[in-house]
Amino acid sequence: MKKFEELKALIASIEEDADKFYNKANSAAGTRVRKGMQDIKNLAQEIRSEVQDLKNKEA
Repeated sequence: MKKFEELKALIASIEEDADKFYNKANSAAGTRVRKGMQDIKNLAQEIRSEVQDLKNKEA
């Protein structure tokens, strides 16, 4: 559950940059959003693996 909380915090942390990129055309913010999205992707993959491992241990 700790990683899920990290994921939520990561999403919240890029919200301001997403607003700057989409609503104010700030290209530097777009770069930060792209990096944040890559971090989200990696963390989501870790969570998927963890869930699968726990599920397999129960079976």
